[in-house]
Amino acid sequence: MTLHEDACRVLKEWRAPDGAQARLRDTYLAHLDAYGDGVWRSRREGHITASALVADPARRRVLLTLHPKVGLWLQTGGHCEPGDATLADAALREAVEESGIAGLELLPEPVWLDRHDVRCGGPDAWSVHFDVEYLAVAAPDAAERISAESLDLRWFPYDALPDRTDDAVRALVARAAAALG
Repeated sequence: MTLHEDACRVLKEWRAPDGAQARLRDTYLAHLDAYGDGVWRSRREGHITASALVADPARRRVLLTLHPKVGLWLQTGGHCEPGDATLADAALREAVEESGIAGLELLPEPVWLDRHDVRCGGPDAWSVHFDVEYLAVAAPDAAERISAESLDLRWFPYDALPDRTDDAVRALVARAAAALG
């Protein structure tokens, strides 16, 4: 199975939590139907990305990275790479790379979708990221390590996210907190 096929399968099987997320899923599927290379960064109009919110449910906190290009605190994530067999593989790879935490446990299904416009490939190169967002659970004693892809890396309580984050991250954290109890 190709990464494109896996992305289609994941999205078709995913039970959206509400009507807005279901419509967004349908947009993702239409993108994948239109573009056989719709999972790759080279598809300039837009491409699937995979992210994972790293959570420590025992302490009711999430690990966010300060993104160097957008200046916001975000979940870990990024572009799919040729070595990723599945979207879940891509999300977990990005979470481990950006958090420095080995042994993360990725929940098998996405928890949220977020479509956003980004500069991808240069200051005038706009693209759309069709982000498929997973949840990665860290052990309570997990020690994070900042990567070269981040300006900072910090844990935040579910209910005390930093000012420099966006509504999409807040929605993702709320969804993750509800899923983890």
